[in-house]
Amino acid sequence: MSLGKRVRSSSSQGRLQTQQVSSIISDLGATAEGMSPTSRSGRWDEEAPRVKFHEDRKDQPQWLVQELLRQNRRRHTVTLGDKPQIIRQQHHSIDLTHRLCSLKLDEISLDDLQKLKLAFEEFEAGGLRCMDEKSFERVVKTCLGLTNSSNAHIQSLFKKIDYSGQGRISWGQFCSHMLHEYKQKEESRRRSRQVALALPATVKTQGSGVPIVNIHSTPDGAIVTMREDGAMCFWSPELKPQRTKHMFNEGPTNRKSKWASDFTVMPEYNKLLIATGDRELQLYELYTLEAYCQISALDAVPLTVDYSYTGSDKCCILYGDMEGCVTVILISSVGDTLRLWNKLAKTENIPNVTIDTAVLSPNVTFVRWKVHRDWVTQAKYFPGFQAVVSSSNEDSSSLVIGRVLPLTDAEQQLNEIREACYEGRTKKVQLSWTPQVRASGDQTVFSVYKGVTTFDLCHKHSLLVTGGRDRLVRTWNPHCSGKATGVLKGHCAPVVYLCISSEDSQLFSVSIDNTVKIWDVQDQCCLFTADPKASRIHGDISACSYVPAMKSLFIAADCVAVLSLKIRQQLCSRLTVSHNDPVICCGYSEEFRQVVSCTERSVVKVWDFDTGCQVLEFGGTDDLSSITCMTFDLRGRRLITGGKDGCLKIWNFNTGQCLKTLKKVSPADGGCHELCACIFLKVHSNCFVMSVGRDRKIDIYPDVPEDLRRLQEPQPPWQDDRGRGHREDILCVEHCPPSLLATGAYDGEIIVWNVVSGCIQSRFVSPPPAEYQNIQGLDSSVTSLIFVKLQQFPSASLLICSGAVGFLNLWNVHDGGTFVSSFQASRFHQKITKLAKSEKDTLLCAADQIGYVFIYDMETFAPEQQSPTAEIFWRAHTTTITGLQIVDSDQVVLTSSADYTVRLWSARGEFIGTFGQSQSWSVHVPSSWAHPAVPYEVLTDPQSTPGADTHLPGVISPDGAAADGGELELQIHNKLRLPPESIGDSGVEED
Repeated sequence: MSLGKRVRSSSSQGRLQTQQVSSIISDLGATAEGMSPTSRSGRWDEEAPRVKFHEDRKDQPQWLVQELLRQNRRRHTVTLGDKPQIIRQQHHSIDLTHRLCSLKLDEISLDDLQKLKLAFEEFEAGGLRCMDEKSFERVVKTCLGLTNSSNAHIQSLFKKIDYSGQGRISWGQFCSHMLHEYKQKEESRRRSRQVALALPATVKTQGSGVPIVNIHSTPDGAIVTMREDGAMCFWSPELKPQRTKHMFNEGPTNRKSKWASDFTVMPEYNKLLIATGDRELQLYELYTLEAYCQISALDAVPLTVDYSYTGSDKCCILYGDMEGCVTVILISSVGDTLRLWNKLAKTENIPNVTIDTAVLSPNVTFVRWKVHRDWVTQAKYFPGFQAVVSSSNEDSSSLVIGRVLPLTDAEQQLNEIREACYEGRTKKVQLSWTPQVRASGDQTVFSVYKGVTTFDLCHKHSLLVTGGRDRLVRTWNPHCSGKATGVLKGHCAPVVYLCISSEDSQLFSVSIDNTVKIWDVQDQCCLFTADPKASRIHGDISACSYVPAMKSLFIAADCVAVLSLKIRQQLCSRLTVSHNDPVICCGYSEEFRQVVSCTERSVVKVWDFDTGCQVLEFGGTDDLSSITCMTFDLRGRRLITGGKDGCLKIWNFNTGQCLKTLKKVSPADGGCHELCACIFLKVHSNCFVMSVGRDRKIDIYPDVPEDLRRLQEPQPPWQDDRGRGHREDILCVEHCPPSLLATGAYDGEIIVWNVVSGCIQSRFVSPPPAEYQNIQGLDSSVTSLIFVKLQQFPSASLLICSGAVGFLNLWNVHDGGTFVSSFQASRFHQKITKLAKSEKDTLLCAADQIGYVFIYDMETFAPEQQSPTAEIFWRAHTTTITGLQIVDSDQVVLTSSADYTVRLWSARGEFIGTFGQSQSWSVHVPSSWAHPAVPYEVLTDPQSTPGADTHLPGVISPDGAAADGGELELQIHNKLRLPPESIGDSGVEED
């Protein structure tokens, strides 16, 4: 078969057009028309009969066909005129991917647990302390009523509990698994809600001692503060002063001094609304700060003022005063009304309208409610509830949620009409200036000990929160005033500010001692606390404001300060990451069909291989050292991680439980050395965990499940390892069953060991490439090793190791370490960081430090060939690839990188997806893959563009030939075993 060119146009040389893109129907039809079953050797049998659909299957109804197409995301056009049996095949494939879902223990009731306990006790009474898998399946089905369900999820649960592979579990192990699973799920939820403020706060001191009455933001992102003496200041979000103006200093020189009690912003009309101690509501232009008009002669001094846009050119202005009243002014045709007031006669250089005149306008509705018996501390209008909420420091009516206008019956309306006609007015509501008292049905009254100083109301969560002098934050159902639904304790001083961030489901609270807390709205737990020592905010707090758009809390005390939420910087909204830190390693557990990835912050995440969704997250605590390497036991049920502190930890990664720690209690040199690699191997009937690293020695730990010690020391080192071992840091280790072990070091030396005797069998140093012989400082470190068997060497295993400038070196270790050949694996002269192979050694996969993956066909590989080329290669990441594995059963490649991502690819380099992305995939349904798209950062990286030194980010054949591209792709693709229900690309039609 001739080698030709195969181009994936979505990424190759930056081209975005699509060539030979299959539809969702043809994807599925490929299984029926162009695929043949795999043989045991993993090769395709080209003469085998084609797989056909059963023609006698009953057709699915049309509504089911449409629903299946709707639920499965596809980037190409779809038509519904295709064969129904093809849709059935897709539905069957999706069922296969979700068949192994785990049993949801959180849905087990207490009665079910008691039944399970009795069943385990019956086994103990019969002399059996533990239950095997078959018995466990039978008991679970009986006790939980799952008689008609599949055994797959119950078997998966049994394997998770029996992580050591003993074949039996006890009631104690079952309970322990449930406890740890609940604990880790709660920890995962806590991590997802983790929040913090950037400390210390950004602080700007004030020149005068006059307190700031309030803080607001403008539509253009500026921050506005106003002092009691009328000094208005505009700030940038970083608190850089922009301009300042004294609002009350203009006009006649003999005018008495005026003070401001509160202010707010009317963004729809570009106005500032200021409440003054002279019983006025003054309006100014927002950006020029020129006086516009004022409403004077109010009945009492307004202490707090609020504004809300209520509809098409309508608004609501309300204020609470010193007499415990809340005054509501509803204005329609706001623009025309304000322009009319702006043309009135001026008083003290500002157009003036008295409240008596203003309420006579047909566009103005005026209501004054008598609500409290003490000063109003806060008053707000909430459009979502169409209600006015006000608070005071009295106990009996601490907070009141009331209607804006009273409910009136027909008789009351007639009386109002008679009064209006008698007095010659046309007002619809209150004509008397005596404050009204709402009827009991028009308001809801909340009684709180020591009153309410501050509150907030969230329509999304239907939640009311209050705070006051008793230092408690209470949560309420706004429709029920009987008893608080929750009490949040933690503040040591009266609470002066509350704000609900409905978007993030968080509550911000500030107490008078300058302590800031962030609470989770749903769980009502404290997520973060910033004390005044950490924030460096000092003085008496006079105003606070949380701006959701900036995710920042602004506080005015003796200084103006801003506390911003810590948010990981995103270069682009299109980027998808799996972790918040560089990924150091990853691996695949075939036992549970899960992917495990680890970061340098010791965070471990478990992913569902079939969908890409996160299953569990653990680690990341301060007592854990950075993870540097990982491996699984032979069954894939336990995870072993190595760290910078020289310790190995064995985990039950389905619960996040650390089972054992392996370390040198007393290192010879008195220090702990970083581990670089670890493996799990079996020699005869014994299992061991081996680790290598910066101490230049091989540490061997026996794996004995019956050993319940939490801390285990290694065996005595091999004699040859003590005196004749490596002289530099050991970077990698690889086992060749039954008895060979290879280690590679920083200086390029490779030692092959006999694991039975502990003796050195051979040692050699990788030579530099011929054209680089005389270059000084060449990096010759061995970062990856792998054993392979080639047809040219049927009786020996070849060792392939990474060399300098992207070369791979081949050694015959059975012949005293004879050098066979070398070739350049990275066509961009980049260091090869990871190597992987398929199960039958038919494919070799290499990854370099700039994110490229190369696949070599080892069956056609000839060692005497000077420069073999990779039949397929693509750019998977933009930085160093730290994890690489071929999953034979699903013909995919798993990669991880320091660019925070873990990704899955087909054997042809088609992008399946990034673990953690919002859209889930199905491994066996190509229509759910991200292909033909590529990762956004790969597509936009300068090294992926045409003309760069490292170009060609797509999947191409480097020989440049254009013929027979499809045959080549199928030839390489066939080296991996295909499951019977997998979907191929042969026989597809262009969409």
